[in-house]
Amino acid sequence: MSVTAPLVQRWALGVEYDGSEFVGWQRQKDGRSVQGEVERALGFVAGHAVDLQCAGRTDAGVHATGQVIHLDTTARREARNWLLGGNARLPASISLQWAWPVPTSFHARFSACGRRYRYLIANQPMRPAIQASGLAWWRYSLDARRMHEAAQLFVGTHDFSSLRAAACQAKSAVKTVHSIRVTRHGRHVILDVHANAFLHHMVRNMAGVLLPIGQGKRDADWVHEVMAARDRRASGITAPAGGLYLVGVDYDPAFGLPLAPAHHGVPITP
Repeated sequence: MSVTAPLVQRWALGVEYDGSEFVGWQRQKDGRSVQGEVERALGFVAGHAVDLQCAGRTDAGVHATGQVIHLDTTARREARNWLLGGNARLPASISLQWAWPVPTSFHARFSACGRRYRYLIANQPMRPAIQASGLAWWRYSLDARRMHEAAQLFVGTHDFSSLRAAACQAKSAVKTVHSIRVTRHGRHVILDVHANAFLHHMVRNMAGVLLPIGQGKRDADWVHEVMAARDRRASGITAPAGGLYLVGVDYDPAFGLPLAPAHHGVPITP
């Protein structure tokens, strides 16, 4: 007598985390990863090991309010089981925000058609103590309007080779930046970037180009020089990881995901 294999169901989940105590999203041999913690928690709820796929692999020290993941399971669970059971077994720095059944055609990474990042800079003479792990610190005065105007040169489809890390595994450096905005809110300067996809360290390297422009040490035309060089050595610093947040991922509305608004939960909100 043949035995029918259990049907596999795919679930998408939204995850928020403070990345300051982790080696990054991706599971690694040494050190705690966000993926490892979430897989252990959801594996307990499912009653079997789970392998998670995510929308964007964040680096060590990088945070997320809008990370999206998916898992396949033969367990029959409701959304509240994944959320309550998973959060009960996660550290305080990681929280599952929503759970939604999706077709097997959905993929957290490959179905994404856009991603949104926010970079927070504490622009003040002395280093901050409150929320310090969630902020980059720049002691020199910055002109946010000047940074914003220069940042518009990143908008469009370009070869971003000068802004990719040496370890970047992307097949192509050509990406499309839909919008970029730099604003000041009190002592904070905020960089918001929306693109179809990002290279490794791309947002932090964008910030590294814009910071000396905002400080008045470089002209806006330097962005043209950096981009034309297609060489990381022609660019600026890689800005600190602590100020970076993955705040949103775009998907076809047909999937019906209960996505939170971009920037939801980020400490500084315009």
